[in-house]
Amino acid sequence: MTEFVNMWKNYVNFSDRTSVRGFWMAFLFNMIAVTIIAIIAVVAGILWLSSIYALAVFLPGLAIAIRRLRDAGKSPAYIFIALIPFAGVILYIIALCKASIPDDGKPVV
Repeated sequence: MTEFVNMWKNYVNFSDRTSVRGFWMAFLFNMIAVTIIAIIAVVAGILWLSSIYALAVFLPGLAIAIRRLRDAGKSPAYIFIALIPFAGVILYIIALCKASIPDDGKPVV
């Protein structure tokens, strides 16, 4: 859960690094939160609740993905490879799963 909290604390930090575990644990807790919010939204009839959460998590999610790419030795612009249908998404996921490159003095968040 600390990775999820760190994602929110560093929501505009695009310059540091994020470990593989840090990214995927934040992703997991985010998916759990999305599921819970979607269930609450459907049961309570507040369908816009999911949209509000999606807007709120956009910037922190973008920041943690860019930090993860940087930690894997990729350029932040590599995030746009996911726009290529099928193959781009696969290459993006592979980049997110790559081991961290040696530390260049930047802390891993």
